[in-house]
Amino acid sequence: MSLHYPAPSPREGYQPIIDRAQAGLEYLDFGLLRLGQGMRHTLDFPEVEAALVILGGTCHLTGEGFSWRDAGKRDSVFSGRATAAYLPAGSRVEVEGASRAVQIAVCTSPARPGGKPQLVTPDEVSTRTVGSGTYEREVQDIILDNVPAQRLLVGETFNKPGCWSSYPPHKHDVANLPTEVKLEEVYYFQVNPQQGFGIQRIYSPEAGLDESYAVQDGDTVIIPRGYHPVAAAPGYTVYYLWMLAGEERVMKPNDDPRHAWVKQA
Repeated sequence: MSLHYPAPSPREGYQPIIDRAQAGLEYLDFGLLRLGQGMRHTLDFPEVEAALVILGGTCHLTGEGFSWRDAGKRDSVFSGRATAAYLPAGSRVEVEGASRAVQIAVCTSPARPGGKPQLVTPDEVSTRTVGSGTYEREVQDIILDNVPAQRLLVGETFNKPGCWSSYPPHKHDVANLPTEVKLEEVYYFQVNPQQGFGIQRIYSPEAGLDESYAVQDGDTVIIPRGYHPVAAAPGYTVYYLWMLAGEERVMKPNDDPRHAWVKQA
């Protein structure tokens, strides 16, 4: 089964992209919500917690115990930091488009009821530079320690043209803390300029897995196991939204020992 999901034809309303049962995952579902100005759509999360990441545009978010007006401050993922909403299991939210077009990533994971809705504003998103040289990238942490989610960890990575990320290659498919944590992951890609591409490799010598994909604007890749580096073609910035979930909600990847030496080079 391919781990690569090419970009669907965009349409207004909610589009499911990753169904965890069909994709062979336990913890992650993913979809996209697109609305025009004044359009409304209701999302129910009876048995899952949700992270709604506003990729571009502005919207109003309303539900029991919260009303967030004019959420979203960027036109696209390449023009600023994200605004996101965390909604615990049992939530329902009405989303109304407040700009000409709004696009929202909907990331969900099974969870117990409980917790409070929380809006993460752009100034609450932490930005860090990871790596150096040709594997330097910008990482923006959206939902990590700042949000008491049960499973979800969500952020964004920006690859400079010609550069690599998730490098040295790392994995998180073995429950072996403090060395490594077992987490599933999904990447959702956008590319600037839009006609560009990147390369995603996923490999696991132990599982006999070695797949590579040309990823384009709007594509999605699931990472159930293995090392998973990404490269951006020269001339193009490659962005991906990353979402992780598992039994342990902690970031503890494990570098491929064959390539970890580059950190000291």
